[in-house]
Amino acid sequence: MAEIPPHLLRRSAEAKAKALGIPVEQVLAELTGEAPVAPTATATATATAPTPAAPRTAAAAPAGPPPGVRTQRLLTVVQAGAIQGIKAEPTDKVNVWPHLVAREFVALLACTAFLLVLSIILNAPLLEAANFNLTPNPSKAPWYFLGLQEMLTYFDPQVAGVLVPGVAGILGLMTVPYIDRNPSVRPSDRKLAIMLFSIFLMGAATLVIIGSFFRGPGLNFTYPWQDGIYFDDLLDWLK
Repeated sequence: MAEIPPHLLRRSAEAKAKALGIPVEQVLAELTGEAPVAPTATATATATAPTPAAPRTAAAAPAGPPPGVRTQRLLTVVQAGAIQGIKAEPTDKVNVWPHLVAREFVALLACTAFLLVLSIILNAPLLEAANFNLTPNPSKAPWYFLGLQEMLTYFDPQVAGVLVPGVAGILGLMTVPYIDRNPSVRPSDRKLAIMLFSIFLMGAATLVIIGSFFRGPGLNFTYPWQDGIYFDDLLDWLK
């Protein structure tokens, strides 16, 4: 440890002596570890009188502690830290097994039970056997293919049947995780991902709705509130 400079030791002793009303020599003896000096009348008067600040020059500095006495500054004494840092385990994460898998299995059982009850209550609409001599008009695909069938009325089959589903549908959705690499799970931070998904969902829903309710004989555009709904499966289900 480095020793306290003599002038700083003197200033500290004078301040303490002034606060306690004791001689400066006595405080210096306590700080340096020497035997206390008996106070005299002159020393007492000197201690009670205001002491001017010690000059900051080396020539006017008083003598320091005797040889062999080591002093310490409190500013250099710090609390020792740990040799090896220990990071706390994250508390906001759970294991996939059994927590996530168990919940997914329960959700699967609930969905299966709901579909089983729904299939018992509602009768599945089935048409008669297909007659190749009598083609229904309009002949509509199932609802999950109505979007592609609707696009066939606007574009070439190569575009509506290959390019749009393959490029825009499959490759477009595969590139979304590489376009939006935001690791946040907050919806307010995932505006790009939400925008892309909303465009895809609203586009598919719009095509299905138009193909279901706004297409009549010959797949011509009709108004369902005027000409009715041309969808055999839907009509049989409504009956």
